Amino acid sequence: MTSPARDTLVTVIPSLRYRDAHAMIDWLCRAFGFEKHAVYTDGSGKIVQHAQLRFGRGMIMLGSTDNDSPWSQHMVQPDQIGGRQTQTCYVIVADCAAHYARAKAAGAMIVDELETKDYGGSGYSCRDPEGHLWSFGDYDPWAEAHS
Repeated sequence: MTSPARDTLVTVIPSLRYRDAHAMIDWLCRAFGFEKHAVYTDGSGKIVQHAQLRFGRGMIMLGSTDNDSPWSQHMVQPDQIGGRQTQTCYVIVADCAAHYARAKAAGAMIVDELETKDYGGSGYSCRDPEGHLWSFGDYDPWAEAHS
């Protein structure tokens, strides 16, 4: 059976929306270590129509909540639904303790403290300033496939 996945570097890219996308791009880079790959704005430069942030071989995409596209009708912000979410990002980091300290110093709200996990490795979870949940850890589910 042929895989439906395209043969490319990364095949799953989470996408988020932020009220102050410009500020969150800077914060995500400072707090979590993302790097700007591309940022496209509207004519005024205020609304982020589409941004791409890299983390190693991974990537997230994001845009402004003010980007009034048909897709906007399907999205809500965490504070609009009591802080709950239906999905979150898990990001594999090289040094979980150092990453935890960096995120905490930048003001990430820790929701699950750094700990050793039953399934292996260590990890923690936090919220960014606009309430999106993130999980970071050094557990690599691909490690066995590479051995």
